[in-house]
Amino acid sequence: MRGGTLRTPRKRNRSRIIGATALAAGASLVLAACGSTEDGGPSGAAGGGTGKVGVILPLLTSPFWQSYNDYVPKMAESEGVDVLKTVNSNSDPSQQITDINNELNQGVKGLVVAPLDSAAIEAGLNQAARKGVPVVAVDVAPDKGKVAMVVRADNVAYGQKACEYLGRHITGGKVVQIMGDLASVNGRDRSEAFRTCVRKKYPELKVLEIPAEWESDTAAAKLDTLLNTHPDIKGIYLQAGGVYLAPTLQTLKSKKLLRPAGREGHIVIVSNDGIPQEFDAIRKGEIDATVSQPADAYARYGMYYIKAAMEGKTFGPGPTDHDSTIVKLPSGILEDQLPAPLVTKENVDDPELWGNTVK
Repeated sequence: MRGGTLRTPRKRNRSRIIGATALAAGASLVLAACGSTEDGGPSGAAGGGTGKVGVILPLLTSPFWQSYNDYVPKMAESEGVDVLKTVNSNSDPSQQITDINNELNQGVKGLVVAPLDSAAIEAGLNQAARKGVPVVAVDVAPDKGKVAMVVRADNVAYGQKACEYLGRHITGGKVVQIMGDLASVNGRDRSEAFRTCVRKKYPELKVLEIPAEWESDTAAAKLDTLLNTHPDIKGIYLQAGGVYLAPTLQTLKSKKLLRPAGREGHIVIVSNDGIPQEFDAIRKGEIDATVSQPADAYARYGMYYIKAAMEGKTFGPGPTDHDSTIVKLPSGILEDQLPAPLVTKENVDDPELWGNTVK
């Protein structure tokens, strides 16, 4: 795992990504991973590399997913992928399975899906497999089922980075982690990584947990209740700034506990996502850090890998040419783990962070 103020690699500059032609992008990515093959790919790949691609979003109430949705058509054009209008499953795992079935009935030749539930998504993946339609999973890895690639950052590292930041800046006391949905591997990875890191490295910290299922109202209500009995909280870890940042700041403000960094009584806050609102909160001293989840790269490599899968190309574990590593998960699924830098007041104005390019 790289250092705390890791900069986004310059070759991932957004202007280059969006401005690149499909031909240039394809040429630069042919050798994307050790073990990749140009032929002899899966015989069930539909469309021979052409045809419509369906893109299914988990929700659109988070600024992170709004940004990802905005990047999809730009990156699809860059990679030469013909995308249908994106579909929003509106935080409903059963609706997401219906959405997958609807896209398949429209004759899509590939699917890029951000799963809501790591277990439930298997039903949709099985539908796609029966029709020979390849699927790329973005942000969340399925527990089971067939996907050509998972495009995701290392969520264990998210929890570890949050733990280490809080551990370095708090001498002892109570810290809260506002968790995501534990039906999602992201929520499980971040929660367990944070918990384990605190136990091993910073035993003087006491972890209080709020299961919030990626729901802002739940996070606000449970944090309010927790602060009534634990007004001496010294740190908070938000597993998703897109849904937890605003309610957390509002709750702290209502209890007169929102004090700027450097002032006595400041509660140290580390978030996840890398949205512009988090960057503004860092600049104001309301929060201290966030892990920048790469919405732009999620869209780009989601498009790249679905095109490759439709062409029958396959990949193997190893380093890529875009500063990431493909790993094989215990399930046997391959995952391209993209860089996700920690952002603090020292690097919050870095123009190469995607959160600084969103208008």
